[in-house]
Amino acid sequence: MTQAIGAVTELWRFPVKSMAGERLEAAELTANGVLGDRAYALIDVETGKVVSAKSVANFPGMMDCGAAFIEPPRPGREVPPVRITLPNGKSLASNAPGAEDDLSAHFGRQVKLARVAPEHFTIDQYHADVEGVDPAHRNKTVEQKLGAAYFKSAGLASPVAEGSLFDLFPLSVMTMSTLRRLGELQPQSRFDRRRFRMNIIVETPEQGFVENGWVGKALGVGAQVKLAVAVPDARCVMTTLAQGDLPQDSEIIRTLMMHNRLELPGGRRYPCAGVYVVVAAPGHLRIGDPVTLT
Repeated sequence: MTQAIGAVTELWRFPVKSMAGERLEAAELTANGVLGDRAYALIDVETGKVVSAKSVANFPGMMDCGAAFIEPPRPGREVPPVRITLPNGKSLASNAPGAEDDLSAHFGRQVKLARVAPEHFTIDQYHADVEGVDPAHRNKTVEQKLGAAYFKSAGLASPVAEGSLFDLFPLSVMTMSTLRRLGELQPQSRFDRRRFRMNIIVETPEQGFVENGWVGKALGVGAQVKLAVAVPDARCVMTTLAQGDLPQDSEIIRTLMMHNRLELPGGRRYPCAGVYVVVAAPGHLRIGDPVTLT
């Protein structure tokens, strides 16, 4: 049975991995996610690893860097360059001479811009100093394999294309009801949608962690788009980091750990918010598109 559950209230695209994204009125959805999403990433030249905001020691303030396409990406065409705005206000085009030098000077480490993930896609991930979130790695930085490389090492079929810069899945969805519920549980914190870096945010009349009941089901968006809900979206230290006017706040992940800790494939339980999905039928997305659950 198909049930109407709400409508799309926000669409987001993140042209450069771990930098601030673009809020959109409409977006083209392909089998590989929102067109242009996570199209670029920085690579740490010394280590060969993909730069992530999770690498808090070497790359603090990643999410205070803004990234937006100079012109809209179009299906079947080469991805256009992006304009990156640094926290000091300096703006640079990704294809301009000296752009990588400027980025390296800003972070104090030599970096290069990449369009394709390394074959062995790894990051340095800091695990939050919060009791119970990850006892084995509390307050530690560990090397984490991601993307198609992660699934290959696990002997699993990958939901993301070889060379893509997504962590695990090509698309993420969250409801406003989840954000409201978190705000009720911890009113001293700001559960702003920017902390969660979702592609699609849905307004729904239901209350609570609505997405938990979507796993294994299908979402319809507008007239064309079909999404298969794969797993809950396990959250990490990125949700706690300062960005823009949002302060650093460990209570974000602590609240999730206390109130929405879910079992994922493999048997471990993680603090979760939102869901990861795969694209069953691509199409055009717009703000206001109705959303159904089957």
